[in-house]
Amino acid sequence: MSFSKKLKQFFTSKPKNNNWDGLIEAYKPWLPVTKKTPIITLKEGATPLIEIKSIANRIGKGVKVYAKYDGLNPTGSFKDRGMTMAISKAKEDGCEAVICASTGNTSASAAAYAKRGGMRAFVVIPDGYVAQGKLAQALVYGAEILAIKGNFDKALDIVRELSNKYPITLVNSVNPYRLQGQKTAAFEIIENLGNAPDWLCIPMGNAGNITAYWMGFEEYFYANKSKQLPRMMGFQASGSAPLVEGKSISNPETIATAIRIGNPVNKEKALLARESSKGKFSSVTDLEIINAYKILGKEEGIFCEPASAASVAGLLKLKNDVPKNSTIVCVLTGNGLKDPDCAINNNDSIFHTDVEPDMNSIIKKMGF
Repeated sequence: MSFSKKLKQFFTSKPKNNNWDGLIEAYKPWLPVTKKTPIITLKEGATPLIEIKSIANRIGKGVKVYAKYDGLNPTGSFKDRGMTMAISKAKEDGCEAVICASTGNTSASAAAYAKRGGMRAFVVIPDGYVAQGKLAQALVYGAEILAIKGNFDKALDIVRELSNKYPITLVNSVNPYRLQGQKTAAFEIIENLGNAPDWLCIPMGNAGNITAYWMGFEEYFYANKSKQLPRMMGFQASGSAPLVEGKSISNPETIATAIRIGNPVNKEKALLARESSKGKFSSVTDLEIINAYKILGKEEGIFCEPASAASVAGLLKLKNDVPKNSTIVCVLTGNGLKDPDCAINNNDSIFHTDVEPDMNSIIKKMGF
């Protein structure tokens, strides 16, 4: 066969439609959707699982460590997985408006998907405690922002009450469809690795995501799509660690604003996931979070938001407990561009200023 014929055969034999159509289309049999469900999607899901050797090398013991980088979803966070489901089901029910409380990522995702579905989006945020990148997204997507003088937990109390009294759908993680969408990340990990990992390390704020992952791992395990279940290792910032301390935190504080939550609404489900998986919840300091954040950026080229780095910080803190030759996945929940102020204020780069605009000056600064 001539080269030209081989080339023609290659192109004509490829599937006509090899595009990813979003996680609802990909996992319909596993999700509570019907033919009547209008699918509101931005082609979320199918995020990469990236080996992070710099972290594995710090642990040793023959371990393999991967990052599930959900910061590459359409609005830059894992929230899109749940929001495609929540908004699709809201649209199916004839909903015209949605509401959420948010530290940032939920507001961005809710606004994007609501507008995609032709709905109004209302967002209640704690004034002064939302990273600029996230607030910018919500504004560009056309959300109606209500900044309150209070923290996230107060905002959530308000929106829950509003959704009970008025015809508006709540799309925080108390919405059961959110967790249904988010569980698909566990499916993707198993499909990538061929099995569930030994450990899943994950940041915890409202604790919906760890709950969703465990749901997904269990469903694939009982369907014989994986041979094991992972230990669920959840991490919180030490200034905002209600699940670690076993009590609500009235004034949570941390640089990782996405997990700055003192009273998680999914607390009981998260505790059940920990117990069922023989997992562990631990806290990490802001300094440990920033250290992990820098390692991922400088040594792996992965730019995540501070809350995401809590999973890696937690793994490094527990490295002596890691079993030999184990496979570990760290969930990176959001993109680093969500919080540009943190990046500018926390890096080890050399920033030369007042450099003369000539070759000799530039070469000198470069050290050549």
